[in-house]
Amino acid sequence: MAEIRLLSEGIFEITKDKRQLATPNLDPGKVVYGEKLVSVEGTEYRTWDPRRSKLGAMVLKKFNIPLRKDSKVLYLGAASGTTVSHVSDIVFEGAVYSVEFAPRSMRDFVGLASRRKNIFPILADAGKPDSYAHIVEPVDLIFQDVAQPNQAEIAARNAIRFLKRDGYLLLSIKARSIDTAASPKEIFTEEVKKLEKAFEPGFEILTARDLVPYHEDHLGVLAKLKE
Repeated sequence: MAEIRLLSEGIFEITKDKRQLATPNLDPGKVVYGEKLVSVEGTEYRTWDPRRSKLGAMVLKKFNIPLRKDSKVLYLGAASGTTVSHVSDIVFEGAVYSVEFAPRSMRDFVGLASRRKNIFPILADAGKPDSYAHIVEPVDLIFQDVAQPNQAEIAARNAIRFLKRDGYLLLSIKARSIDTAASPKEIFTEEVKKLEKAFEPGFEILTARDLVPYHEDHLGVLAKLKE
């Protein structure tokens, strides 16, 4: 018999042999990346692997995850949709505008989006938000997971363009995508400074924690625009 505990709106911990993150399955009977399906009290859940998801790792690192059932989300770096699918489960009455630059990943992703009506796939460069401004509405949350050297700048450009004044940024900073030689700690310090001071109006950093042991050389950041 599985036991279930609510961690955050739409995010659960299921204990059945072992503890696992999970989200209620918006597409019953279907899996996205080989995850397990678990039924508890008449509801089907999808297990969520934090080693394949920066957002899942942030949940386990005790980040506040400001997602609600009707949240509008801009997801930068959708890839083939592993984490986007869990966001889709959580914001089942909302929308996930999902930007991905690689055509091959987008081909896989479109199949997922066709089965989930709250996912809107966008083939575009996250560094050029004006190119998809005609598609994306103001959002409650931006989640960014891109492997580009100017990660802080990309986050700022999109936040200034799309983020509501009371919205949040969740960012996974990938040290090795910025500099392969410098120490990750130095890179993280510099990127956080950029978020705070290099852009107008700048960000207030609410939480900044490494994502070890789930992801090496990654820093998770929760921030909001300064007043």
